[in-house]
Amino acid sequence: MSDERAQTIGALRAKGFAFLSPEAATAALALPSAGLVALADSWERLPRDAYLKDGGRYRSRRHSCFVQRFEPPALEMVPHRPHWQPTSYNALHGGLTRWFEPIAPEISASSTWRALLTVTGALFAEVAPVPRWYIEAHQFRIDTAEGIGRPTPEGAHRDGVDFVAVVLVARRHVRGGETRVFDADGQAGVRFTMQRSGSVLLLNDARVIHETTPIQPDGGAGVRDTLVLTYRAAGFQAPGAP
Repeated sequence: MSDERAQTIGALRAKGFAFLSPEAATAALALPSAGLVALADSWERLPRDAYLKDGGRYRSRRHSCFVQRFEPPALEMVPHRPHWQPTSYNALHGGLTRWFEPIAPEISASSTWRALLTVTGALFAEVAPVPRWYIEAHQFRIDTAEGIGRPTPEGAHRDGVDFVAVVLVARRHVRGGETRVFDADGQAGVRFTMQRSGSVLLLNDARVIHETTPIQPDGGAGVRDTLVLTYRAAGFQAPGAP
């Protein structure tokens, strides 16, 4: 195990989060950052999110679901399903059955994509051993075409899963977008801005709450592209699920 990987696992256990530079993410996950760059063009073709209850048109996204098993090792994309969260975790959009367009087949079937999901899941399983993960993958683009873009319109929140990975894919012509991570049971927290493509934020969702402040244009058409992966041991979130 690399020193960076051991430190990342230790931070998740001790603090509930780890923020990794592109170089640290490459070392901790043993995944070349160049592979993610090769996927970045797909963020140019995300459909608009039609479910924003604040009336905005600043978010585009795709969403697909996977199951990662460890014995024997396997990653399976499941039939397309909606994204659903209870209101206890998402006061703004909770309780809505939201059908988003699936992640493009050439992306979800690529070796880079599959490696990213599985190595991240394997790292989380070293923190909390499980037989399998139920993974939801979200491609997000937040833009400033209407002036303000809100990465987390629901505010500070937990996602109702076990672990979350946020990968910064691109950030262009924007200011703002400060990420804030706070202890779910106290007031301790940190604030930072994800600036460099390939930076990764890993969260133990039971331990911390998180949010990202709005972005504004800075000298051009601004975008903030992220890949958000959630890992849950108890199955996909759905009405009536545990």
